[in-house]
Amino acid sequence: MANRQNSENEFQRAQQVIPGGVNSPARAFGGVGGTPVFIDRGEKQYLFDIDGNRYLDYVGSWGPHILGHNHPAIVGALEAALPSGTSFGAPTVRESELAELIVDAVPSIEKVRMVNSGTEATMSAIRLARGYTGRDGVVKFAGCYHGHVDSLLVQAGSGALTLGTPSSPGIPEGCTRDTHVLEYNDVESLIQLFSEAGEKIACVILEPVVGNMGVVAPTTEFLKALRPLCTQHGAVLIFDEVMTGFRVAFGGAQERFGITPDLTTLGKIVGGGLPVGAYGGKTEIMNSVSPVGPVYQAGTLSGNPLAMASGVATLRTLKESNPYPQLEEKTTKLVSGLDEIATSLGIPHSVAQVGSMFTFFFNPEPVTSFAVSAKNDTEKFSKYFHGMLDRGVYLPCSQFEANFVGAEHTDEDLEQTLKAAREVLQEISTSP
Repeated sequence: MANRQNSENEFQRAQQVIPGGVNSPARAFGGVGGTPVFIDRGEKQYLFDIDGNRYLDYVGSWGPHILGHNHPAIVGALEAALPSGTSFGAPTVRESELAELIVDAVPSIEKVRMVNSGTEATMSAIRLARGYTGRDGVVKFAGCYHGHVDSLLVQAGSGALTLGTPSSPGIPEGCTRDTHVLEYNDVESLIQLFSEAGEKIACVILEPVVGNMGVVAPTTEFLKALRPLCTQHGAVLIFDEVMTGFRVAFGGAQERFGITPDLTTLGKIVGGGLPVGAYGGKTEIMNSVSPVGPVYQAGTLSGNPLAMASGVATLRTLKESNPYPQLEEKTTKLVSGLDEIATSLGIPHSVAQVGSMFTFFFNPEPVTSFAVSAKNDTEKFSKYFHGMLDRGVYLPCSQFEANFVGAEHTDEDLEQTLKAAREVLQEISTSP
C-alpha cells in the first residue's frame, strides 16, 4: 500500500475549517471509505499526490481534461491572457470567440450565454424555459443530476408519476412542487405524463447519456419519443450536456444520436478545466433572456477572460485534432478487457460505454435506470476502488460516477490498468 500520510494529515487539517474537509461531497470518499487523496499536480494522463505517489487518472477533474492535464495549448493561452488582467466585468473579444466555436459545433445552439458552472447553466435553462412558455412544470429523470438546483434536487418518490419531494434539507417543498420525476428510459410513463399534464409542462431536462448513476445509455425509443412529445405539447426539450458536451462527440450527444433539443447546457470540457458553464439554443428562446427579453440572469464573473481563453484553446484543439475515434477505440479496448477479466473470474458485473465514458458496475443486470443502478454492490466497488488506488490507478470514488478516458492515455496505460484490475478482481473473487 502506498504511503499517503501527508494526505491524511491534510485531511485532518481541512476538516477543521471546511465542512467534511472537502469543497464538494463527491471528493469525500463517502462511498468507499478512507481518506481522500490530496493532489499536488497533474501532468498529461497522470496525477501526483502530496506524498509523491503517481496515478493513472480516469477522473480528469470529473470530465474536463479530455486533452490531459496541463495541456500546452491551454497553458499557453492562459499565460498569454493573464498579463492583461483577471476580470473586467465588461465584454471581451474572447467571449465571442468561444460563443462562435460553440454555435459552430453544437447542432441545437444558435445563441449562447456564458455562466460559471454547470449548475448555473441548468438553473438558468430551467428559468428560461419557464419564462418562455409561461408554464411551471418540469420533468426530470431519477438518477440524472443537474447540479444543486433547488427544483432539480429531487427524489423519485414511490411512483413514476409522483411529483418530486426535496432530497435535501433546506429546499422547501414549494420549490419542487412542479417537478415530475420519471424513470430514465421509461417511454410509457413519459407518454402518460404528457397525456395527463402536457399543457402544464414547461420543459423536460435530461442527461442524454447519464453519467451520475454510472454511465447509462439512452434507448433509441426513449430519445425518439422525447422530441415529438415536447414539440406536440409546446414543451422545451433541454439536453444537459455538461458532461457529454465535446466528450462523446465534438457536437455532444445530440450530434452522436441525431436528436436536436431546444436548449443545451454545457460545462466541464467547454472551460478546459476552468470554471465555465453555458446554456444556449434556438434564437427565439434565447432572446427571452435579459437584456433582450424579460427572463433575468446575470453573473459578475461570467465570460471571465481567463476562462474564455482556456475554453477557446480547448475547443480549437479538439476541432483540429479530432481525437474522438481514437478515444472510443481505447475506451472499447479497456472496457472489453475489464469485462473479460470479470467474466473469467465469475464476478457478477456489467459494463457500460458511450464514447470515452464508461462504468464497470458490480451488478449483473445491464443498468438502464436508477432503479437498476440502486442494486449495485457498493461494498465490492469499495474494495475495487481501493485496490486500484493502491496500484496507482485513480478512479471516481463512487460506483455511481462515470470514468473518462483521455487523449493522453496510451495502450501501455490500458495494459497497466487491466493488469491492476485483474489482481484486484482476483482478490475480490476469493474474498468472503
